[in-house]
Amino acid sequence: MNFKLSTLLLLCISFFSSEISAQDNTIEYKTDQYWQQQADYKMNIDMDVKTYQFTGTQKITYTNNSPDDLNRVYYHLYFNAFQPDSEMDARLKSISDPDGRMTNNLGTKEKPVFESRISKLKADEIGYIKVSSLELNGKALDYEIEGTVMIVDLEIPIKAGKTVDFDMVFNGQVPVQIRRSGRNSEEGVALSMAQWYPKLAEYDTEGWHADPYIAREFYGVWGNFDVKITIDKDYIIGGTGNLQNEDEIGYGYISEEKVKKQKGKTNTWHFIAPNVHDFTWAADKDYIHDTVQVPDGPMLHFLYKKDLPKENLESWKKMQPKTVELMQYFSEHIGKYPYKQYSVIQGGDGGMEYAMSTLITGKRSYGSLVGVTAHEMAHSWFQFLLATNEAKHEWMDEGFTSYISSLAMNEIMDEKKENPLSRSYRGYSFLANSGVEQPLTTHADRYSINQAYGISAYSKGAVFISQLGYIIGNDNLKATIKKYYDDFAFKHPKPMDIVRTAERVSGLELDWYLIDFAQTTNTIDYAVTKVEGSTISLARIGVMPMPLDVTVIYTDGSTEAFYIPLRMMRGTKPTLATIKDDWAWAYPTYTLETSKAVQSVKIDPKGLMADVKPDNNVYPVLTE
Repeated sequence: MNFKLSTLLLLCISFFSSEISAQDNTIEYKTDQYWQQQADYKMNIDMDVKTYQFTGTQKITYTNNSPDDLNRVYYHLYFNAFQPDSEMDARLKSISDPDGRMTNNLGTKEKPVFESRISKLKADEIGYIKVSSLELNGKALDYEIEGTVMIVDLEIPIKAGKTVDFDMVFNGQVPVQIRRSGRNSEEGVALSMAQWYPKLAEYDTEGWHADPYIAREFYGVWGNFDVKITIDKDYIIGGTGNLQNEDEIGYGYISEEKVKKQKGKTNTWHFIAPNVHDFTWAADKDYIHDTVQVPDGPMLHFLYKKDLPKENLESWKKMQPKTVELMQYFSEHIGKYPYKQYSVIQGGDGGMEYAMSTLITGKRSYGSLVGVTAHEMAHSWFQFLLATNEAKHEWMDEGFTSYISSLAMNEIMDEKKENPLSRSYRGYSFLANSGVEQPLTTHADRYSINQAYGISAYSKGAVFISQLGYIIGNDNLKATIKKYYDDFAFKHPKPMDIVRTAERVSGLELDWYLIDFAQTTNTIDYAVTKVEGSTISLARIGVMPMPLDVTVIYTDGSTEAFYIPLRMMRGTKPTLATIKDDWAWAYPTYTLETSKAVQSVKIDPKGLMADVKPDNNVYPVLTE
């Protein structure tokens, strides 16, 4: 009896709380359950630019903020992926459409024969991280290495709420540039140092996340990084963190005269990065270094090689004020960027986001340079500040980033696109009709083909958030994105969190949307089946339900917009359209009665609903 009563009280409290939150979205959302582990890094690195090998010491001060005692920890050793017969190498050999940046095509375009570039690496070209010693609070630990993961069993568990120190000595070799990180890229960048150090895996409410590095993204523990990198004095470094000894280094373009005056053969660069879950750097002898201050924002750093073709050098200069605008756009439409600097650095093999920085190839057109920078910068919010687990929910990062960067480009580059996400909608529709789609609950490494992963993560993920605006209204979506950031920055949110945030803002029930669009491959397909006088017959052909916007043109030339609510939403979005009776999902057909004789009908006239067969959305049927 007491159990039932307490349960009823909890349900009532939950109901009234959600009702209040729906009416007033300024009420703080309690996220106390989102405890976070803390891993503060102190590293000293010596890089040999002749052998591309480095040695390092690492101290991680680790605070177990979980309610659990931990009797094991895991480290990521990402560089170990760049070895013949690694899991990454095996995946390149087994998947039907391997990443072209990591393979050579020994056949033809029509009949490709792919060869893994990793499989051909020689001993002095592979990547590795080797651990010499590991201690916990001064006591030596045993460990086992399985590919890119190191398993450490603890004799004495780390108690909940306690802080310990892990001390490590390690060494590594930078691989020939294959994917994201490495040495001597195609554009001649000496060092792209991403995912390069022993990195403690994340532990959250779902346990440990020690995924092997096969191809995709990463998930990490927030902490403060204090990193010193000693390297040949000719090299310029950029990346994560704030440089502490700028005057000593002479940061910027170092002239030959200035180099000759420096004492010794090396410089030690000292960076501090507060509250990040990654540390990345790049180095080259021929970097130009430009800076631009964002008003009431961070300092922007641009590092690119001086030997780029003239047109590319001009593009790197021209894109700098646009990068200021991008930073301002994202800070306005998502939330204020919290760090003191952001760096755009020539390096890597395309474009890839990292903490406070991006590595991007330099030989690009002006439009491409701005576009990729926009996308990678937007990741600073969705990957490095919100930071969902990308192995499980990659679409929440890649998709939401694609969404907001598309809007930013449309405004800042004055693209004048009616629907800036039209390309994402087309990509998703192609996948949904292809027969190879997998639900967004698929682990990032488990997609059958790379194309399905790419379209799912980028296009379908972008459509998810754009279509949410169709469902709840664009103003509500804008408020949802800001509240999502305010409530969940530095908390690793999960899919239900964006949906619950939208519910709190809009007052609508939306769990059905997450279930159908993200957790299944159900598709949307509505049709106009018949028009007789003032009566319009509609049909739901696809399994997935949606509310409908319908535009009608009457025979007298006048136009009227209608809104048909979805019953399970328990409400309507803000609209100026004529609101009709709701449509319950179980009924496959619906009759729309109008006031005058109908000439033509169109479902979803703005194309914001991801209907996979839009040809039947209109009456009369369009003919070529």
